[in-house]
Amino acid sequence: MSVTNRKIDEAEFFKSREPALASWPTGAQVDLDQAVEFHKSLPAGKVFSLKLEEAKKKGHTLIQPRAGVALVREHIELLTYLQDKGEADLLPTTIDSYTRQNRYKEAQDGIEESARQSKSMLNGFPAVNHGVDACRSIIQSIDIPIQMRHGTPDARLLTEIAYAGGFTSYEGGGISYNIPYAKNVSLEATIRDWQYVDRLTGLYEERGARINREPFGPLTGTLVPPCVSHSVAIIESLLAAEQGVKNITVGYGQCGNLIQDVAAIRSLEALTEEYLAKYGYKDMVITTVLHQWMGGFPQDEAKAFAVISWGSSAAALSKATKVIVKTPHEAMGVPTMEANAQGLRCTKQLISMLADQTIQGTRYEEERATICAETRQIVDKCFELGEGDIAVGAVRAFQAGVIDVPFAPSKHNAGKLLPARDNQGAVRILNPGALPLSRDLLDFNAAKIEERAKSEKRKASFQMVIDDVYAIGKGWMVGRPR
Repeated sequence: MSVTNRKIDEAEFFKSREPALASWPTGAQVDLDQAVEFHKSLPAGKVFSLKLEEAKKKGHTLIQPRAGVALVREHIELLTYLQDKGEADLLPTTIDSYTRQNRYKEAQDGIEESARQSKSMLNGFPAVNHGVDACRSIIQSIDIPIQMRHGTPDARLLTEIAYAGGFTSYEGGGISYNIPYAKNVSLEATIRDWQYVDRLTGLYEERGARINREPFGPLTGTLVPPCVSHSVAIIESLLAAEQGVKNITVGYGQCGNLIQDVAAIRSLEALTEEYLAKYGYKDMVITTVLHQWMGGFPQDEAKAFAVISWGSSAAALSKATKVIVKTPHEAMGVPTMEANAQGLRCTKQLISMLADQTIQGTRYEEERATICAETRQIVDKCFELGEGDIAVGAVRAFQAGVIDVPFAPSKHNAGKLLPARDNQGAVRILNPGALPLSRDLLDFNAAKIEERAKSEKRKASFQMVIDDVYAIGKGWMVGRPR
């Protein structure tokens, strides 16, 4: 096994930086000491971790969109609009697909074509090509914190540019930006490359510049059982903490059953804190993010707003620290900035209305206990497989199917786990594959799905899975025969 959960020595790290920074000319613009000073010069209102910590203390839920275009001026205009007209609390810079695959030459072609066409010909912002000064111009032009969001298996150079450019939050991880995004990339490679990302984050931390890290919670985004996404988030948090990261936001993709979603967010924060403390990581700040529904959306904008509102309700009632907001154009491609702002304002209204409400009760407690039990059994098995090393255990867990992400393209994922909704819309496990769950938990999932099967007068089968995947886009949640 070529990867272990060991803090990278500084001398070793700086030696490994040389080829990473040399992989595109803008890498030469990175100066760590000067970049740290730039971070220290930022006002508190632009620092992501401070905004999150304040929201957590007050029990507020912050709103954040997705957004990114090819050219610097247009990207600043977009973010300014979402800040001023969308009332966003936090902002993103979403990276284009070429940059995510380290194809910087094609990204450069996209920049040039965008300039010729006077419109974005890329599906995001090519930060590596634009370089450090361009990133700083974005940070300096906006009044609120900005996070870099992408989907990059090997994000080493992108991280260097982002941090030197002043971004104070960074999404992704060696599992969550591999298994849902890539087919052939090995987990050993991506965990190792993301240890580089986290060690760089730790170096900024040690020099007095705190940068928030956020594992990508939704994974494949549709019908992922909470115990699966929770396990990945906890593992990536442990890997980050080992490298010196202190501020982590763990995420979860909305499944749709309100009680399950509320229980999932609350249990995710508690479990992450539990495992970090258990393995000796101190002075950690853990916050949460709920991603509004990541599956198919209705094409009708009015109906799309209903889906957005449902996700907003889950975020508010769970007291998630922030929510990633969708737009009424989800079914039609890249949204206009006006539609993006509409989704934000819709979400803010719902969160404000529900700020003083909460969910408790027997069903909530049962759901929370079930998620915690399932997650602990998976994570503990990973530690067992790794003989105490969670990096080794994570690789072996995917090889054995102990962690199995439904609908993932990676050949390193078993692909045997099948989820389906129960009779009330909660996501359950139809086929567990090799998940290391106890008999009582397997029986619980089977009984929940069988209850639905009897209600629908059909056998529990793969057809249920297909029906559930498309249900919300058709106006329902549970994919029943209609």
